[in-house]
Amino acid sequence: MADTNFQVTIITPDGTVYDNDKATMIIMNTSGGQMGIMANHVPVLASLEISQLRIHHNTGTDEVAAVNGGILQFDGKNALITADSAEMPEKIDVHRAEEAKARAEEEIRHAKEEHRQNDLARAEVHLKRAINRLKVSQYKKQD
Repeated sequence: MADTNFQVTIITPDGTVYDNDKATMIIMNTSGGQMGIMANHVPVLASLEISQLRIHHNTGTDEVAAVNGGILQFDGKNALITADSAEMPEKIDVHRAEEAKARAEEEIRHAKEEHRQNDLARAEVHLKRAINRLKVSQYKKQD
């Protein structure tokens, strides 16, 4: 019987955010749409969107990470996600994420008033990141 588990590693410039060899499936949003990968899938290289990465385990539990873009490299046995930033729910500072969301919304309003497209695009990315972090923070483990 083929092994249904595989290694998932998420790394950022600050270090390893996640490393576990018990994943049975990962689901993520790529530039080509949503994708799910299981063990022994054909090799994949994909550009990730700002979104949550869901990691399924055969125990019936899921883990979620906030990934702010990046690259997925999968060889059939190992999924390596390289991202500028990524966080597990328990590491997300919700207050800081809420402040970032409010700041981004204000930047968007201001950029629209002054017709500054570059500032608008940058603020929209900041807003997506803040919203993503807030959504993923809801998956914090209850003590």
